[in-house]
Amino acid sequence: MPHDRPPRLLVIGGGFAGLRATRALANAKLRITLVDRRNHHLFQPLLYQVATAGLSAPDIAAPLRHILGRQRNVEVRLGEVDAIDKHQRQVRLRDGTTLDYDLLLVASGATHAYFGNDQWAPHAPGLKTLDDALALRRRLLLAFEKAEAEPDPAKKAAWLSFAIVGGGPTGVELAGTLAEIARHTLRNEFRHIDPASAKVRLVEAGPRVLSSFPEVLSLKARRQLERLGVEVHAGAPVTAIDAEGFHLGERFVPARTVVWAAGVAASPLARTLDTPLDRAGRVQVQPDLTLPGHPEVFVAGDLAALAQADGRPVPGVAPAAKQMGRYVAAVIRARLQQHPAPPPFRYRDQGNLATIGRMAAIVHMGRLKLSGLLAWWFWLAAHVFFLIGFRNRLVVLLNWAVAYWSYQRGARIIFGDADGEPHDGDPPPRE
Repeated sequence: MPHDRPPRLLVIGGGFAGLRATRALANAKLRITLVDRRNHHLFQPLLYQVATAGLSAPDIAAPLRHILGRQRNVEVRLGEVDAIDKHQRQVRLRDGTTLDYDLLLVASGATHAYFGNDQWAPHAPGLKTLDDALALRRRLLLAFEKAEAEPDPAKKAAWLSFAIVGGGPTGVELAGTLAEIARHTLRNEFRHIDPASAKVRLVEAGPRVLSSFPEVLSLKARRQLERLGVEVHAGAPVTAIDAEGFHLGERFVPARTVVWAAGVAASPLARTLDTPLDRAGRVQVQPDLTLPGHPEVFVAGDLAALAQADGRPVPGVAPAAKQMGRYVAAVIRARLQQHPAPPPFRYRDQGNLATIGRMAAIVHMGRLKLSGLLAWWFWLAAHVFFLIGFRNRLVVLLNWAVAYWSYQRGARIIFGDADGEPHDGDPPPRE
């Protein structure tokens, strides 16, 4: 690296890994450029709350320029990276602009994976961005409106049939919240349908929901879901999805609203690095999170594939991404100060949390296993604590307090043409 100027660090992605690394290098002698195709940092664990009208978009997101405004060694660039040339140490943006770097951190995250069935995507949208959440909220709320106006009983039932494919935390949280909306929030608001009659199905190909949790907690989560009225179908892979419903094996289930929460794939940007990838498209990194043969290129977050000491991969969760971002910053700082490199990255499991619904959640932290009300309070406190910004925490707490006492959800606004089909491919609404 040249000695007549500060090294240039280019960070791709303003998610948990990229933002944590950038902030940890606030006082380092670097010129940092953070590039993201969106202007905000998103607290993704609460994204389902925007999709189910419990929170508004600004409650769980903050502008990157605001977060980093006082960090003088950083500039934020809005743009989408198309390709990385690690030999020329250059990144090309979609608009044709190129950015040079001395050090590079790629933390562009993950996207939806349909296991080779991309034709399902228009009929079963996933949930990764605010655009996804707002579009999904529109679909969910329009389904009840369509059912209210539908005279045919069979078609009415199809509009009141919802399916969430995937029994991980996102799927479980969506299913539980949607069941509460149907049975409590919308009660007495319609004249020709009973929202409580809506069928909410959670479909998981594996033998149990929340498979990353101990089996005893997984079973408790299923029971809590069923008490909310959710039909849980475990060991039942989906074989087809179209605009009318989905197939479980040979059986067709009418459902006008299907949500995909079953799989993720690494950002397509990984392929431009010309380096070995795992089956999910993630970059196989060295123990210090660098590319083999390219110590100036770091990969962190959902895009990085690295095995733990027990052979299991580091999970694609927010705490892991934060730890990776902090570790990359430590490695870069050690290089700048010509200090010995820190030991290889080691993921410290801080536990798993998932909420099922009102006063229902599960928590697993080492030997600690909680479920029910106590776990729900634990989940609530943890998520509020990790939100960025005092305003966000206050607004979320107020919204949750109102929802707790009244079952009301304050963001139940349908954007766009209310007479249009929720499956018509309209661009996502803006909030």
